[in-house]
Amino acid sequence: MRFPQSSSPTSRRNLLLGTAAAGALFAAGCTSNENNDSDENSEQAANTANDKPGKAVTIGFAGPQADHGWLNAINEQAKRRAKEYKDVTLEITEGSNDTAQQIGQIETLINKKVDVLVILPADGKALTQVGLKAMRAGIPVVNLDRVFASPQAYRCWIGGDNYGMGLNAGNYIGEQLKGKKNAKVIELAGIDNLELTRQRTAGFNDALKNYPNVKKVGRQAAEFTVESGQSKMAQLLQAHSDFDALWNHDDDQGVGAERAIKQAGRDDFLMVGGAGAKHAMDAIKADNTVLKATVLYPPTMAASAIDLARALGQGKGVGGLAELEIPASLTLYSAVVTKDNVDEYLPTGFS
Repeated sequence: MRFPQSSSPTSRRNLLLGTAAAGALFAAGCTSNENNDSDENSEQAANTANDKPGKAVTIGFAGPQADHGWLNAINEQAKRRAKEYKDVTLEITEGSNDTAQQIGQIETLINKKVDVLVILPADGKALTQVGLKAMRAGIPVVNLDRVFASPQAYRCWIGGDNYGMGLNAGNYIGEQLKGKKNAKVIELAGIDNLELTRQRTAGFNDALKNYPNVKKVGRQAAEFTVESGQSKMAQLLQAHSDFDALWNHDDDQGVGAERAIKQAGRDDFLMVGGAGAKHAMDAIKADNTVLKATVLYPPTMAASAIDLARALGQGKGVGGLAELEIPASLTLYSAVVTKDNVDEYLPTGFS
């Protein structure tokens, strides 16, 4: 189920509760045998993963080196969620950006015969074979975010919506500039040879097509680091003395971008960030800089990956869904965080 961009987590929870209640009423109205209905519900509950302790599950977790705020948050989310379950043991690797080293770490987990693997590959294509190896060894794989080259290498994929990030950032900016003639925007992208960067730019470009008065006049690709954000933003500011909005793909490199903006003494445009770092949300809440919004790429996906892995290990489905198995893929929504809803999203912000 998808929700409107403006809906808050609270309203979404209420909508889900309302939908569940309607389903319960519908079931009650369509059955004439309360005992059968009760037995059916009990059977479905038994096949659904919940918070109650069940079969013990050992989950192996392998990701890249946590050299970025978002990646560090991924590790922390996984550890925190695993600790909430008495029936889960988490075997987590040190993490590496070296393909051969990460493959070795995963092979060690395979040899330990963990029940389920959660893998965020440093390079999805390069690690596809080790994903296949795990699956062929009877160890189901939850592929986290960066996707393997073959769907045979994983049982379930869960990750963010890079195209949706760009789309929602573009639509937010377009709405803010709706009444302005000949509005100009610029883009501070991430690493251009990554597919995720290309997807974010594609979504942004498609969104701007909805606003004929808005034109993108500049773009620079940074490297998801503070230093690159500062240097590339300085170049953009030098090249464009007049523009109305900036979309920055990543809140970590956004720290550098904000430094360049401050050094240039510029405050004549609005800025939208990406990913959902706590420092960005704090700035949005304070409302005293050019940063007015950030588009989420939630690291909570790692906690959800642990939930999915646990369900897989216990042979159960997901609560709220009628199916007895977990989904084959799950794409998270890229909500736009503004001063109007920042308090609700602040707990998800990462350092």
